[in-house]
Amino acid sequence: MVTLAEQVPDPARFPPLRSMFEARKRIFVDLLKWDVPVLDGRYEVDQFDDEAATYVIVTGRDGCHEGSARLLRTTRPHILDTLFPDLCAASPPRGQRVLEITRFCLDRGSNAGERLATRNILVSALVDHALEKGISTFTGVAEIGWLQQILAFGWRCRPLGLPRTCAGRMLGALAIDISEETPALLEVNGIYQPAPLRRLEILAAA
Repeated sequence: MVTLAEQVPDPARFPPLRSMFEARKRIFVDLLKWDVPVLDGRYEVDQFDDEAATYVIVTGRDGCHEGSARLLRTTRPHILDTLFPDLCAASPPRGQRVLEITRFCLDRGSNAGERLATRNILVSALVDHALEKGISTFTGVAEIGWLQQILAFGWRCRPLGLPRTCAGRMLGALAIDISEETPALLEVNGIYQPAPLRRLEILAAA
């Protein structure tokens, strides 16, 4: 199942999001050793996890987290323009039709084949969401190995500058152009695997 959560006033209150934050802690803190905040010793939550963030979460039949990503608006502070602007040769892309993909996370409890399948479902869900919402561009920051994979997916993707070493990690910024052709471009490489999106829209007033 793929869940899209938007306008969440307190993400830690909702089970799909709690499992996502726990998985982010296991991946980004325990495995990759990122120096990022941890809440209650269990959840990786930073300053961008607010009511303006959107989350796409892939869960298994048992409801457990298998993969997720966070989308940030580029019309307000986000990771590329706030933390890594030097990765861009020019100003980072911004606008109502530009979103930043962050915290792309595949659960390590799955085997390699399962993680690959989850990756494809998650990438496809991000594309489908962009097409539905009129999003023309995704931006992001990635470590060099993951960056090379993203560039090779077959969609229209380009570096925004030369990779640089930041806090001991080689990072690069990229932009992905989304159009009606994107699903077919991904399908050529066996990546596009559409799945229904279950929308979890929790208004701040709730």
